[in-house]
Amino acid sequence: MIARIDLRGRRLSARELRAVVPRAELDVEAATSAVEPILADVRERGGAALRDYAERFDGVRPEHVRVPAQELERALASLDPALRDALTTSAARVRQGHEAQLPPARTTRIAPGAVVRQRWVPVRRVGLYVPGGLALYPSSVVMNVVAAQVAGVEALAVASPPQKENGGLPDPGVLAACALLGVDEVYAVGGAQAIAMFAYGATGSEDVDGEVLCEPVDVVTGPGNVYVAAAKRAVRGVVGIDAEAGPTEIAILADAGADPDHVAADLVSQAEHDPNAAAVLVTDSPELADAVDDALEARVSATKHSERVRAALGGPQSAVVLVDDLESGLDVVDAYAAEHLEIQTIDAAERAERVHNAGAVFVGPYSPVSLGDYLAGSNHVLPTGGCAHFASGLGVMSFLKSVQVIEYTREALAEVTPALSVLADAEDLPAHGEAARART
Repeated sequence: MIARIDLRGRRLSARELRAVVPRAELDVEAATSAVEPILADVRERGGAALRDYAERFDGVRPEHVRVPAQELERALASLDPALRDALTTSAARVRQGHEAQLPPARTTRIAPGAVVRQRWVPVRRVGLYVPGGLALYPSSVVMNVVAAQVAGVEALAVASPPQKENGGLPDPGVLAACALLGVDEVYAVGGAQAIAMFAYGATGSEDVDGEVLCEPVDVVTGPGNVYVAAAKRAVRGVVGIDAEAGPTEIAILADAGADPDHVAADLVSQAEHDPNAAAVLVTDSPELADAVDDALEARVSATKHSERVRAALGGPQSAVVLVDDLESGLDVVDAYAAEHLEIQTIDAAERAERVHNAGAVFVGPYSPVSLGDYLAGSNHVLPTGGCAHFASGLGVMSFLKSVQVIEYTREALAEVTPALSVLADAEDLPAHGEAARART
């Protein structure tokens, strides 16, 4: 069901490891040519283009691009009480986890009369994308909205694809989660067209030609398919983005002491997202690998989305990687830079501290990735496709800007003016020095 890659006896560089470890195909460049006309069309035609693309891609032409307030209230009122309690608990735990991320303002006295202050300022307005393809994600509403709220963002807008089964409105669970968190600006817009709407704004409604439908935002966040990733890449610079999220992925570093059924359950849990989801087990134990294979057969046959799971586990993006020892295994998972990394080894906590590249690390036998998806208090919007080499998961810092405030007295400026003038002259910018000398 799942391929094996045997790296035992091979000493590979980080570059070679990146090439040999399986990875889901995500050709953002190819998708860019498909989304660029959509971005331009939405920028030009606004709401009319959004309705046209909904009809084309989602099979329904929404009556309202912006979801009416009464529909949000209706969705919340109709929400299953158990699901409402679960979302409330999730939001509380995510809020608590993200409040700990808030950086303090700092004042540094460089010298007498010379002060530099570090302020953290939230962006004014954000656009939060919640996908709606094979699975529907009210939990993604929680992750995006709570992080932005804790950061202090004033204006939040959510977009999620219209659902034919819900009369052209987004998924009722998504609507209910928005209402539960106090978000009243919600759009029935999916895909690249949602990213365009956020980046450029949109005008036009069915009733009043030229009416502002959606104001442009400062930052766009949230996961999506390859077309969403391509659209985010295309508008980067017009707005800030969190990352170009691709198919979900899990890597598990496990030794002979790991429970093969736990490992199999976690591989299946990520594989059920998408046929392109990646599941990678790295182990120094062939016996564990064999036992996981057996456990997978039983679990895949029994799970609800068995066809989808089987496609993901059998795809080129998934494999069991055999290594000589756990040190070599750590090199493999660092090179892979997984969205989700589980450490199921006897020294899991110590080994987790040595991981450089991962979106999130789940330590020990009782910290499955699914915990992070919902209730750990962390965020489940994480970098994929190796982006964890340089990117972080969604958090309050995704919505904050650092502003440096400099305040010197006359005496403090006078003290550094000679050195300032030397540097200015060395760069052939004499007016820089003159600006300081004019004051002293």
